[in-house]
Amino acid sequence: MEFVHLKDLRASCFEPLDVISKHESKDGLYFYRSTKDVATHFFFDKITKGTYVLEYDVRINNSGNFNDGISTLQSMYAPEFSANSKNSIIKVTK
Repeated sequence: MEFVHLKDLRASCFEPLDVISKHESKDGLYFYRSTKDVATHFFFDKITKGTYVLEYDVRINNSGNFNDGISTLQSMYAPEFSANSKNSIIKVTK
């Protein structure tokens, strides 16, 4: 796939530690990561067939029950090709 956008929505209890937008690579996958208030965005020029795990560090800033956001993968030039992750509940206790 070429020119793909991955939007990872965060639960409101999480605050990302690294907020500087930059180019990165992991396991042969090259991308641009941009952190915003609600989500972290990943932009790929090309994704080859395979399984990839993208991780970033967050800090917990509130306790309670939260809905974790969904992640959406979408072709930038053919938006009808997209996929979503499942929503989950996060319980944070002191």
